[in-house]
This record gives sequence, structure tokens and C-alpha cells, in this order.
Amino acid sequence: MKSTPLPDPETLRDEVRRRYGSIARGDATLTSESPAGSSCCSSSPSKGQSSASSRCCGAGAQAQTLGYSDADVAGVPDGANLGLGCGNPVALASLQPGQTVLDLGAGAGFDAFLAARQVGATGRVIGVDMTPDMVSKARANAKRGGYPQVEFRLGEIEALPVADASVDVVISNCVINLCPDKAPVYREAFRALRPGGRLAVSDVVAREVLPDEVKRDLALHSGCLAGATLQSDLQRILEEAGFVDIRIRAKGNSDDVITSWDAKRGFESKVFAAEVTATKPAGTCCGNECCT
Repeated sequence: MKSTPLPDPETLRDEVRRRYGSIARGDATLTSESPAGSSCCSSSPSKGQSSASSRCCGAGAQAQTLGYSDADVAGVPDGANLGLGCGNPVALASLQPGQTVLDLGAGAGFDAFLAARQVGATGRVIGVDMTPDMVSKARANAKRGGYPQVEFRLGEIEALPVADASVDVVISNCVINLCPDKAPVYREAFRALRPGGRLAVSDVVAREVLPDEVKRDLALHSGCLAGATLQSDLQRILEEAGFVDIRIRAKGNSDDVITSWDAKRGFESKVFAAEVTATKPAGTCCGNECCT
């Protein structure tokens, strides 16, 4: 019998855009009992989450499980925390006042607003997301919350709408695994960073090669599980992009995070919630010039 081919990249992007657009609008209906095999759970929403968003990637793990404090959750506009992460990249980033931060796949703006609190009025945060409804929601949240130093741009993180060597830190929370090809994402992050700039990413990484039956499941892909990159491949991708001081480590409570999404199929043995950090070397050439 001829096997079903794996989904092509555009099909995967369309599914992710459809699903997260639905979450942004508040009309998501996928549950863990979905015939599509959704990896999402159906826990009660935490403060700032809609009942629809609480059923989607990562929302089953409460903010504290992901590494956020009660003050973090309370300090952002209502509706910014959709519970879509697998960690807290802002806690990894060691942000300083006046820095410029780029958030890949910013969603409704939760991590962008937390970053803005750390970089202050003299800093700047740019969030990029490919889902128009998410960008609209994030912009409304920024206006309502009073964040003039935060802006949100519509675009794909494989082709970032930002200038070369223009940001100090790149963050991302459980988004890069959704991209069919991770290499251009990390090349773009490297391009956007100033020499000496840092990458701080929370994402899902594979412990082993995932079977084709998992990769064919669109719900598992948009649920942050089927698109996980093998750890050794991620190391290579980061090195080839030019990064140094690369660290890929499992979040201390990784199993709790993964099982909160899908406790029935044992995905914690196949993937882990990762903390990924790396640096762009000082003196790296930016375009036709070499910077210090």
C-alpha cells in the first residue's frame, strides 16, 4: 500500500496560520478529543486567557510551570497571555535597559510586554508574527496597556521585516518548531542581531527522529509536537548560521510541560521543552562592513 506523503511546507504554514488566527479571534474549538488527534489539552484558563485559547498549545501548563511569576501574568494587558508557550525566554535573555529586543512569533504580545518592562522607556521591542489576527490583537493590547516602545509587524520569521544588525537580543517562545524549515529562521535571527547580540529561545526539541505518522498529523504539528527538530540537527543549524556559545538544554520541568499538552501518548519520551541560548560573535561582518 502506498504511504501518504508528508505535508508540504505551505500546507503546514496554512494550518498554523488558520489555527492561531482562530485562537486570536477566540473561536478555537480544538480539544484533546479532536478526531484530528490534537495535542492540546482542555485545562481551565488562567488569568488573561480566553476559554478557547486555554485549549491550545501550552495553555494546560500554568504560567508558573512555564517559569512566569504571578507578577508577570498580572502586569500585562488582559488577553496578552494566551498560554501558548513552553518556557519563559525573557528569563533567559538577561535584558538590560535601552536594549532592542526582537520577538519571533510574538502572538498577542505576552513576552514582548515583559521584555518591554525590562528594557524600559529607552529600549525597544519588535514583535513579528505571520498571523494577521494575532498582530491586530497584539497592537490593540499594546495601545491599551500603554507600551509606546513596543511595535508589532506582520511577517514570516523565515524572512524577518527588520534591518541587518539592528537588535541586541532575539527571543522566541514555542514558535520555531512550527516552521517547516528552521535553518532560515536562525539565519535571519543571526542577520538581525548586532555583533555580540544574543539568542534566547524556548522551544520544543526532539530527543529522537519522530515517526512519519506523527509528522503527517497537522494537529500535532500546530500543537507544537510534530515539528520538533532533532537536538543534533538544531546544534548544526545554529553553528552553520554562525552562532557560538550554543547551549541546548531541557527545561527542568520539561516532562510536566509536555505531558500537560498530551498525557496519553508519551511524547515526553520523544521531545522536550528546551532552553536554547547562543551568541553572535563580536566583530562579525554586517553587510559590507565589519562591526565591533
